[in-house]
Amino acid sequence: MAKQRLLKELTRIAISSVALLGAVGAAHAGAFGLRTQSTTALGGAFAGNASGMPGISSMFWNPATVTMNPGYTSEYNFTYVVPDVSVTPVSPTPGAALQFGGSGNIGQEAFIPASYNAYQVNDMVWVGLSTGSAFGSITKPEPVWAGQVYGRSSRVISLGATPILGLKLNDYVSVGFGPTIQYLKVRLNSAIGLGPSAPTAILEGDAWGVGFTAGVTVTPFAGTTLGLGFRSSTQHDLEGTFRTGPLVRAAKVTLNTPEQLTFGITQQITQDFKLSAGVEWMNWSRLNIPGVTNAATGIPMVGVPLRYKDGWIYSIGGEYQVTSQWAVRAGVAYEQSPIDNSNRSVRLPDTDRIYASIGASYDWNERIRISATYSHVFGIGDNAIRIAPGNPQYQGLPFYADTKASVDIVSASVRIKWDDPKVAQAAPIVARY
Repeated sequence: MAKQRLLKELTRIAISSVALLGAVGAAHAGAFGLRTQSTTALGGAFAGNASGMPGISSMFWNPATVTMNPGYTSEYNFTYVVPDVSVTPVSPTPGAALQFGGSGNIGQEAFIPASYNAYQVNDMVWVGLSTGSAFGSITKPEPVWAGQVYGRSSRVISLGATPILGLKLNDYVSVGFGPTIQYLKVRLNSAIGLGPSAPTAILEGDAWGVGFTAGVTVTPFAGTTLGLGFRSSTQHDLEGTFRTGPLVRAAKVTLNTPEQLTFGITQQITQDFKLSAGVEWMNWSRLNIPGVTNAATGIPMVGVPLRYKDGWIYSIGGEYQVTSQWAVRAGVAYEQSPIDNSNRSVRLPDTDRIYASIGASYDWNERIRISATYSHVFGIGDNAIRIAPGNPQYQGLPFYADTKASVDIVSASVRIKWDDPKVAQAAPIVARY
């Protein structure tokens, strides 16, 4: 009966989270990746994500961390993203385009939830379920502007669920793995010509895909945890339509999401203070230039000129237990974007960035913990758009622009222990020599 109740609860959580994910909006990680999976992870600027620093939500980056949650635990995260992104055309963009001005704020505010569940079957086996979004972006410039040939609006939405099996092999090593089930929907609009009367070309499609996640944690001695997590690429064979004015053709395109490898280390410095660091790599270069073909004839129609490079993020953060009920955390991270002057577009005018984050948690009682985080993302480095002959985006109109981008993020979560906290206590890790 207990297992049946658990199954019903996990199913309900998955359905409700997927329904809420319809609100996914502007990306604030490299390219169209999202970093809204965890309130506590955001509060520490993603430091120690793979080594359990954020708690139960660490399983998004490393499924082996599910074994760090004794008993039956759930967590619900809600993140609100407020981007400020603009594209300002400059010379030598032709005057015929310059007269229509800049993009305005193309960023769209978004509300993005995620949930996590972990259930300890016995001393060795855990099962878990995470739901959320790994990818998403919505950008929408002014209806008429100088760069409308290269982008009128863009929408990328993903939904994901990951069942997890975790095994605690001994006092030192745990492993975890599971499939990732993902839905992806893409819609890209651009103008056919300049001015308010220019018709719109629309490319849209959606697909389901399946990948996997795997990871390991190692506790060499008390107070130190190392973790390594991997999320595979997911192949999406998108099917939809390509509209150019009144002409509508069935279209298909294959898009492979990037692999993600995350390393983290967490060190207990004192009884009340722990320090974490992390490194993450995302294989964005695998996207290259996805080709759109006519679904009826197989004839190539257009390419989507992404040509991203690989992305990296480096982070450090700490958490201090102020009282028995209050904990505070902070962190800073530097992200090397997969987008630079060679591939920056009006749809995603991305650049390198710095995250500065603060957060706190309050234990309402032995079962309920409430957390909140604020993070500001600063765009740094060169931010130019240079679309000219030789650039894969070039469509006959040179377009030069400067961009500006920053993001404010507010996140809150609640963690619930469903069983008796006094009964469900993790066994202490003791080093043996």
